[in-house]
Amino acid sequence: MIEVKNLYKEFTNDDVVTKVLHELSFDIKEGEFISIMGPSGSGKSTLMHILGFLDTLTKGQYKFRGQDVSNLDDDKLAELRNKSIGFVFQNFNLLPKTSVWDNVHLPLLYSTTKKSASIVDQVIESVGLTHRKDYLSNQLSGGEKQRVAIARALVNSPDIVFADEPTGNLDSKSGLQVMSILQELNKNGKTVILVTHETSTAQHAKRIIKLKDGKLISDDSDFKQIIAKSLNNLK
Repeated sequence: MIEVKNLYKEFTNDDVVTKVLHELSFDIKEGEFISIMGPSGSGKSTLMHILGFLDTLTKGQYKFRGQDVSNLDDDKLAELRNKSIGFVFQNFNLLPKTSVWDNVHLPLLYSTTKKSASIVDQVIESVGLTHRKDYLSNQLSGGEKQRVAIARALVNSPDIVFADEPTGNLDSKSGLQVMSILQELNKNGKTVILVTHETSTAQHAKRIIKLKDGKLISDDSDFKQIIAKSLNNLK
């Protein structure tokens, strides 16, 4: 599904160049559940933005379903993003004082593919919030808000769901509920890419890509091996 080769990302501000990502290469297969893990400043969110067509790389190659998307313009990237990507953010990004149903329905207003509004009820039901669909977003708990965000991410039937620190603003119980929903989505065939700095959250994925200072330092499908390596490095 995703092929990344020698990816670099730099930001330039007043002739000052900041190098963020360095020579990243990896593949992601359809149906995987991957965590992109690293400390603050490691470049993981920047990488997610590039993979999710919110930003472009500086150098290298990015292929999505065999198509080289490295040099697409903003309009083409927006079209791909709307069609193929669903996002779940740490801060929920819900419309205030707007119903759950209307928040979830919002992406359909911008979709180039016409879909029945009944899909809204279906995805709300899939995250267990049918009884809350007429509630306003400000009437919900943090965990419920994140479940609404997941439903909104699913309403366009995306190829990939990106979850950026989805449990960062939640208590442990709500966080586990959100991770359980993401795991269930993956069991049903959805590709999920999770971005987190928390080991306890990353371990829900089946494969972990670990970044440090913008470089890929490990890519392992066995979380226990990653922990063992980390402990050995501390000795």
